[in-house]
Amino acid sequence: MKQNKYDDARFFAAYETMPRSVKGLEAAGEWHVLKEVLPDLRQKSVLDLGCGFGWHCRYALEQGASSVTGVDISENMLQKARELTNDAAITYVRMPIEDIDFVGGSFDVVISSLAFHYIEPFQTVCEKVYACLKPGGSFVFSVEHPIFTSRNEQDWHTDEQGNRLHWPVDQYQHEGMRETSFLTDNVIKYHRTIATYLNDLIGAGFAVKAVKEPLPSEELLRTVPGMSDETRRPMFMIVSAQK
Repeated sequence: MKQNKYDDARFFAAYETMPRSVKGLEAAGEWHVLKEVLPDLRQKSVLDLGCGFGWHCRYALEQGASSVTGVDISENMLQKARELTNDAAITYVRMPIEDIDFVGGSFDVVISSLAFHYIEPFQTVCEKVYACLKPGGSFVFSVEHPIFTSRNEQDWHTDEQGNRLHWPVDQYQHEGMRETSFLTDNVIKYHRTIATYLNDLIGAGFAVKAVKEPLPSEELLRTVPGMSDETRRPMFMIVSAQK
């Protein structure tokens, strides 16, 4: 199932107001860790899967990438990315991530930010990414942490006063579709265990180089109300792998 909520007017209007949509990478809670595990991008050909507004595409170019291709299923996202981009070295392509079919060895680096938990066939995506990478190429991605995605109700357990007591984890071993709420109702995500993420990468031929469960940056902890709760459970997982 390929859901495209970002071309839903009500969903997209809410997404546009999120801090990471307005301020870019520095407002993304996981960015300070993700950028540290990215390889040297100078003179590299880069593919961004689920590129959204193109923040990572433009960052790659700023770091000296020779060419960047951004792929997204949403025309709304790509329209915004094109408005924010003024460089012919970045190409945006409308396509579901599951349907990528690039020539083998096309890219030095493939990145993806918070997209794969919307994708059902992760193993297939790993195989396609492996095929389109050059030997020695890097695959770096972030996803919502499996502790976060395990339940349909992806939220805190609170007391009668609304105080956050704990983050419940249930049905962790039961992988598959979750119908949840994010900005609007009826958002489809796909839960898989940490083991499945890593084993699918290994099965496709990748060597796993690093796995991160980032805490918010000191800046966000200091300036964003309620951010300290994000230290109580991991919200993101970042993986770096190499062909």
